Amino acid sequence: MDIISLIVVVLGLCLFETISSIDNAIINAEVLGTMKPKARRWFLVYGLIIAVFMVRGLLPWIIVWVATPGLGPIDALTATFSSDPAVIEAVEQSAPILLSGGGVFLIFLFFHWLFLEPKNFGIKGEKFFYQNGIWFYAVVSIILSVLVWNDLQVNPVMAFGSVIGSTAFFITHGFKQNAELAEKKLASSGNLSDISKILYLEVIDATFSIDGVLGAFAFTMSVPLILLGNGLGAFVVREITIGNIDRIKKYVFLKNGAMYSILFLGMVMILDSYGVEIPSYVSPAITFGVVAFFFWKSRVHAKKTQIAS
Repeated sequence: MDIISLIVVVLGLCLFETISSIDNAIINAEVLGTMKPKARRWFLVYGLIIAVFMVRGLLPWIIVWVATPGLGPIDALTATFSSDPAVIEAVEQSAPILLSGGGVFLIFLFFHWLFLEPKNFGIKGEKFFYQNGIWFYAVVSIILSVLVWNDLQVNPVMAFGSVIGSTAFFITHGFKQNAELAEKKLASSGNLSDISKILYLEVIDATFSIDGVLGAFAFTMSVPLILLGNGLGAFVVREITIGNIDRIKKYVFLKNGAMYSILFLGMVMILDSYGVEIPSYVSPAITFGVVAFFFWKSRVHAKKTQIAS
């Protein structure tokens, strides 16, 4: 991968991490508003180190290491830059399993948003799906059945990866639902200490970061690049949390852009798991294109709203 490709991948990772963490930033801002200045500074400074190195760095490294048991911890970290044939072969054998699981997770995440989550309707059809949310479980069950059947024809272990992806989705979704409920209580509660709130925010950050970490594998299998790109994204999210939340909320379709990016990245991972050759620039190009479209729609909507008021 040349230097231009590396830069494009890192920028794509940064953008994807940022837009997929908008909800996280809003929760952070709401809870931080109830904390003392010293505690807020601690979370925004030292919490960033935890968010980057202990979550967005450690998690992808563990995923690659577990998915490729033949590699040691150092090889799992540097695998994509290795010239060792044994390391390259191990990564090539484990990649389809990791990609199938991550792809299923992201596709489920998109359909959950499309069918069940309240939203600003950005394009035609979204309202129809939201009004028929009861079909979510039927749709994802059919998708999983089709993927597992195809996986079994290619590599039985890939089928297990797809099931793990669906399992991870439902587990993390449960944590997110509880987080949103807890956030509403914390925002108006004066009973908890600032330390308790910091610990709560760190747990929430770890939960929300799973989307970005798994989506990152659609860009690259390189743990150092994921750490760099997602780490920059985490820094941007912290900056948004500090002073730009109200401004970000005006761009009402950014969440739509994040979710459609997640759908396309999930599809890229599934296709990649079946051996379809996809250039490294495709995932960043999709992310930039989708986000730009919904950013433009948000600006148009904001101007219309301002004129109307």
